[in-house]
Amino acid sequence: MASGATDLEPVTVVVTRRVKAGCDAAYEAWLERLLSETKALPGYLGTTVHRPPPGGRAYTSVFRFDTVDHLRGFEASELRRRALSEVGELVEADAVWRQMTGLELWFSPPPGTVVPQPSRLRMALVMIAVVYALVLSIGSLVAHLLGTAPAPVRLLVTIVIEVFLMTYVLMPRLTRRLSKWIYPKEVAT
Repeated sequence: MASGATDLEPVTVVVTRRVKAGCDAAYEAWLERLLSETKALPGYLGTTVHRPPPGGRAYTSVFRFDTVDHLRGFEASELRRRALSEVGELVEADAVWRQMTGLELWFSPPPGTVVPQPSRLRMALVMIAVVYALVLSIGSLVAHLLGTAPAPVRLLVTIVIEVFLMTYVLMPRLTRRLSKWIYPKEVAT
């Protein structure tokens, strides 16, 4: 688990598998069954699948759960054990699992993107613009409404509002609108 994460935070896990040549259709069918059955799990928020480019064989699946405990429940489930036993003959090696942390979790790649990482420079520029606008607007509003409160309290309220707005409102919408600019058009293979 990433440092600083708690069991009550949403968690995103990125799973990459290299499918054996000629097994694409069987892997797609296996993946469809897994995703269909996963929908019934407690705390499951969804999965984004990044298929390989033409000629490629690496599939990347981004699983989201509302808490680490629900992710652990999936990892210990009979569903996962059965799925792993079924997929073994379709892939070249065990899957690579990694938990994504940091600002990249605010950015959802557009459909068909092979690499789930946005351009770091462009991501930083979007974040600077959003944070600047929020600090000016929310900071002023909180200062006006809580003018007599101690500065640390006003700052905490401002940060809480800004983080929630960024995570649940602004960044998902902005990344959809700016996806062609944020994500590289060509990926080296």
